[in-house]
Amino acid sequence: MPKTKIQGVVFGLIMSYAMAYGMEVYNVAIKEGFNLNIGGFSTMTNHVFLDALIEASYMGIFVFITSSLWGNRIGAAFAARHTNPETDNPYFCRVMRQAGTVAIMCPTMSMIASILFNVILAHQPICNLPAIWVGTVIKNLPMAFFWNMFAAAPFTHWLFGKIFPEKK
Repeated sequence: MPKTKIQGVVFGLIMSYAMAYGMEVYNVAIKEGFNLNIGGFSTMTNHVFLDALIEASYMGIFVFITSSLWGNRIGAAFAARHTNPETDNPYFCRVMRQAGTVAIMCPTMSMIASILFNVILAHQPICNLPAIWVGTVIKNLPMAFFWNMFAAAPFTHWLFGKIFPEKK
């Protein structure tokens, strides 16, 4: 885990872009017609990964800014309210902090994405924004939670450990 301000920024950037890329792959794939209907047949093509990389290049900035301003703080407060680092398993404490952060960041980023992709780029009326936002949160929250728990956070911790190895 980060011990200095620079390490905190590096950790935050890695996590922000890991989350942004994973969520963009998910959303671009859905936009292109991929679905998870059981029994249905859908294909996903390789261009999804490039399109997602392009979108993640600027969405990662939004993730970094919003997580730095309030997402990480509220996630830490959630964990502090529901865990005790003195008695609880450290992994449980970390998972609770991740859950608290995702619970704030998903609605925040869903609002940003709804405004950017639907209102500004797709020219949908702003009066539809509440419905677009709620639909986006419903679609993204499960993916954001599991992507964070099982992909983005482990990758971020692994890469951060490679960049800043612990001195023994």
